[in-house]
Amino acid sequence: MQLKEKLAILADAAKYDASCASSGAGKRHSLGKGGIGSTEGMGICHSYTPDGRCVSLLKILLTNFCIYDCAYCVNRVSSNVPRARFATAEVVRLTLEFYKRNYIEGLFLSSGIIRNGDYTMEQMVEVARSLREDHRFAGYIHLKTIPEASPELLAAAGRYADRLSINVELPTEAGLKQLAPQKEAQGIRDAMGELHWRIQAAKPSKQEAQQPKRKRPPKFAPAGQSTQMIVGADAADDRAILQTSDALYGQFRMRRVYYSAFSPIPDASTQLPLRAPPLLREHRLYQADWLLRFYGFDVKEIVDDLGRQGGMLDLDVDPKLAWALRHAEQFPVDLNTAPRETLLRVPGLGARNVQRILDSRRQGKLRVADLARLRAPLQKVLPFVVLLDHHPRQRLDDPVRLRRELAPAPRQADLFG
Repeated sequence: MQLKEKLAILADAAKYDASCASSGAGKRHSLGKGGIGSTEGMGICHSYTPDGRCVSLLKILLTNFCIYDCAYCVNRVSSNVPRARFATAEVVRLTLEFYKRNYIEGLFLSSGIIRNGDYTMEQMVEVARSLREDHRFAGYIHLKTIPEASPELLAAAGRYADRLSINVELPTEAGLKQLAPQKEAQGIRDAMGELHWRIQAAKPSKQEAQQPKRKRPPKFAPAGQSTQMIVGADAADDRAILQTSDALYGQFRMRRVYYSAFSPIPDASTQLPLRAPPLLREHRLYQADWLLRFYGFDVKEIVDDLGRQGGMLDLDVDPKLAWALRHAEQFPVDLNTAPRETLLRVPGLGARNVQRILDSRRQGKLRVADLARLRAPLQKVLPFVVLLDHHPRQRLDDPVRLRRELAPAPRQADLFG
């Protein structure tokens, strides 16, 4: 099979993996040092997937042959899809050639499981080793690691890759047993724990950081680890999904949890839904994830704890606005006196605007015009705040009416959707 044919098959097979962002890597380039590559984004050509994701990595599978039969995976052993496999030297060549043409900023490499976890992981590590040592490639490398691989191979992967990831696959252990019975939830978490302690061990302590001449431990996956879970393939609701994410952030200090809306696949199992969940559900989960990580919310606050949504996020409004409408008694908030933690809960105010408000009010009392200069979405913010020249009056007395005002107008359903 020609290299171009392999690339067409294995790049297409990798499109279901969302966890390929290059955030978190330190600045590193080869200028003046020989070699090739950089983790900095200047001159990089980005492409966009149909659902809006920005992709600037060469994202491929080493192979789409797989010994597992996960019901939700297009590359499962029982799937009737064209198969291909790269040699490690071919992946190295493609990465270097695409980089030289300024198409990519690095490599995201995953793989189906061939023979066993150790054999597959060994091949992937060899790609990263060759790029780093043989070609002095300084660009970004993300390896999708295999839970069944030995600790020694995971350790080797972390020496060469900027980021490592292990897919948690599905939000619940019950879902994993149902749709991927050959995989074990405990084994996945054990591998995540292995990566976590190695990442933490490689970080210099505060004392070591203050002594630049002191020898530091070798770097290990400096951009951390991430994971991905499939949304909508099993019966898990949004509360269960966010509880799993919250646990992963707490236990393993994940840099990101990625959510991938289930896509119907050819020759699908009868255990799978016939239609994909609305893509807006994936979007709401990302918004909720942001509230968990940066805005001080917990899962019980984000998902209606009274059960009115059946454990699901509201698709009509974003999670922060939905929370504010359920807790209208906590508003309005005085933007001139409220602490940071309270400001972060105001709909329409992001972390950056909250900091700008805190900085601006040191100079004097804020008015509506000052909020407009910060480019805050006034229609969403003003019903929940007090300013020197503004008060929402009775708007908060009727949250149902306020919701109708702030929610987008309903759209005609697609007759053939």
